[in-house]
Amino acid sequence: MTNLTNSVQLIGRLGLDPKQVKFENGNIKVSFTMATNEYYSDKNGERIEDTQWHNIVAFGKTAEIAEKFLKKGSEVIISGKLTNRQWDGKDGNKHYITEVIASQLHLIDKNK
Repeated sequence: MTNLTNSVQLIGRLGLDPKQVKFENGNIKVSFTMATNEYYSDKNGERIEDTQWHNIVAFGKTAEIAEKFLKKGSEVIISGKLTNRQWDGKDGNKHYITEVIASQLHLIDKNK
């Protein structure tokens, strides 16, 4: 059987500056949101823009690079994998999030 992998690649723009968290052991995590856009025509031929927002998380060297070079509005290619996690909130409800764990990023801003 073929080995199937969890792989994601997104091209889009950051919605916010990356937010860094430092752990007691010295490791760092950076998180940010990223928008991707898709365009299509509706039944009347009008162009429609569909924007999707993605939660991105990076660790280690990838996080350091993101923190140093990315900012709100940066256009970037992100490669990584999808992950889902859950936690119990202070309100007593279960909360869920889907995130992309970035393993590589490539800044593609044309004026940088």
